[in-house]
Amino acid sequence: MRAAWIGGALAVCLLSGAAGAQPDADAAVQVQVARDRFNAEVDRRLEVPADAQQVYLQLLEEALAPAGLADLPPQHLLLVDRSEQVQAVVLLLRTPQARWQWIGASPVSTGRVGSFEHFRTPLGVFVHSLDSPDFRAEGTFNSNGIRGYGLRGMRIFDFGWAQAERGWGRGGFSPMRLQMHATDPTFLEPRLGRAESKGCIRIPATLNVFLDRHGVLDADYEHALARGEPLWVVRADRQPLPWPGRWLVIVDSKTAVRPPWAPLPGRSVALRAAGSAC
Repeated sequence: MRAAWIGGALAVCLLSGAAGAQPDADAAVQVQVARDRFNAEVDRRLEVPADAQQVYLQLLEEALAPAGLADLPPQHLLLVDRSEQVQAVVLLLRTPQARWQWIGASPVSTGRVGSFEHFRTPLGVFVHSLDSPDFRAEGTFNSNGIRGYGLRGMRIFDFGWAQAERGWGRGGFSPMRLQMHATDPTFLEPRLGRAESKGCIRIPATLNVFLDRHGVLDADYEHALARGEPLWVVRADRQPLPWPGRWLVIVDSKTAVRPPWAPLPGRSVALRAAGSAC
């Protein structure tokens, strides 16, 4: 199922794994803890209405099933809508009752076509594993005065090489490095909500810190730490949430009209070479 726009009623119910099922007390507590921390720590949030949430859960199920991931164990998961009319990331939590719980959403910037070396952010299911190790931003400026990865210490979540559509020249597909990261806090973060990256996923700095501190996608990293492997990129003061995950799912809702809950960012900040960073 694809939605021509996000905001109308949709007669589906994916929040329940079975009719009348309710999460047990422990799962309910953990869901609320994750929501409370997200709301307290992430300063750029989108309040997505219930009907739109159901559309995204439908899109998630449609993406996971072909990848053989329809019956995931309890874990967190990130879902990105690359639609130019939305540009959002959603944090979800799958409970032991096989129910997806909505934790929160934020604006992002994905790939902008029409510019040289800019890819359309690829669709699909991508794993966050030690095969493509994360690293941290140095906070340095490029020749245009842009800190493409954001402030020093921001984590760059690496999902490895992916085939992506070239957004310039004659098009076609070629490999690009798919990363998710913070961006320049002065010139580019205020622009989140527009498709402006070279193909990577730009996220708010506070969301970057939230994912990093709470190990939301760090299942493989936690397993390595438990085996005694030293991992310099994992912060010493981390406060892991239960049920870390390892999956990033990118969809396109093909939304035709920008919904009220995903407003365009303002133009209050002067830009310099906005598209010159990842």
